[in-house]
Amino acid sequence: MANRKRQSAKKWGVPKRVCLKLKDRDPNSKLVYSTEFGKICPSCGKQSAECICKKKKTHTIPKGDGKIRVERSTKGRKGKGVSLISGLPLEGPSLKELAKELKQKCGTGGTVRTGMIEIQGDHRDFLVEYLNTLGYKAVKAGG
Repeated sequence: MANRKRQSAKKWGVPKRVCLKLKDRDPNSKLVYSTEFGKICPSCGKQSAECICKKKKTHTIPKGDGKIRVERSTKGRKGKGVSLISGLPLEGPSLKELAKELKQKCGTGGTVRTGMIEIQGDHRDFLVEYLNTLGYKAVKAGG
């Protein structure tokens, strides 16, 4: 019995006390949260701070066809149009920096959402020209 407890502690990567509580559970279930140790990664079974799964994952830029699409959208905005810029090979701070520059050039507001830049108003023509001068292959999409 003691050998079984040691194996389960090794298998899940959590202390013995936590594994003792899991022995009566379904063998396919995993510990997700412990009041003693906080969040536990469901993949590797270690605490969130010590998780090796997150370290292995690298943030990759989504691969597309290499074109940056600039389109106009009014969905969910009560008829107010915004220019959406998608397909940029940037992420994080560099995407926010480009969005700030574009907002200043257009003289309007905007935001970055899920890898896309939203610029308030219909500035598609200007944005396509400006992105092309920056070296991106931008195309006007959606008519």
